[in-house]
Amino acid sequence: MDSTRVEVAATVSLAVRRWAGPESAWPFVLVHGLSSNARLWDAVARELAAAGHAVYAIDLRSHGESDAPAEGYDTGTAAADVAAAMAALGIGRAVVAGQSWGGNVVVRLAAQHPELVSALALVDGGWLDLSAEFDSWEACEAALRPPEIDGRPAAELRGYLQSGHPGWSTEAIEATVANLRIADDDTVSRRLSIPHHMEIVRSMWTDSPWADLSRITVPVLLLPAVPTEPAAAARRRAQVARAAEALAAPRVREYPGADHDLHAEQPEALAKDLLTLVEAV
Repeated sequence: MDSTRVEVAATVSLAVRRWAGPESAWPFVLVHGLSSNARLWDAVARELAAAGHAVYAIDLRSHGESDAPAEGYDTGTAAADVAAAMAALGIGRAVVAGQSWGGNVVVRLAAQHPELVSALALVDGGWLDLSAEFDSWEACEAALRPPEIDGRPAAELRGYLQSGHPGWSTEAIEATVANLRIADDDTVSRRLSIPHHMEIVRSMWTDSPWADLSRITVPVLLLPAVPTEPAAAARRRAQVARAAEALAAPRVREYPGADHDLHAEQPEALAKDLLTLVEAV
């Protein structure tokens, strides 16, 4: 694995983690979710690279090691950034995967730039429509505003993650900690500010994915983490079914009882599922 930076707009460059592969193989492009970063894909990417594919994992604006401009925090801009990064790297007709909000980002990418995408994987996202989940923006804003954590010890965060995710690898824990900056005194601060975080949440409220889903003609693999609680599971399956109905070539593979961060919890299984898309294109 090595890393590079690509310019996607004036004064804005994104960090990209990449694994080499033969030019003849289908490349994979991996997009993280809100307030996450490309390192969460590392274990998945190694499996894909071992199968002979070039892999690129992109840090979106104000995420990971990418630049943090004053504007551009919405689904459409994120998709345009991914398209620009792919063009700068010479990537075309890729198998593209997005997790959580990253799923919505790659749905927009495939709808607006079909020449770049040969197949899509939607990892517990891509069908997120906050206006259908909350009665008002005020309720949505109150529920999804992240907590103030700047200045708290990184060790506290690690302990919280380890207790909440006992099955995660040390690599996955450390990749999640990397969602934040760690100062020399071992305290954390947000890479994505709360105002910018909430601009993205607002775009998820105002910009539903349904029109974009209906424009996608390539094979799409929907990979929902289905809750164990029956009512929550029914809601998740209904969301996924609505997304599948909008698509031309959908396939669903459920992960019952799995974590929302499937790429952190079950990277080998997820990579195996992503590789099935190569056979579909």
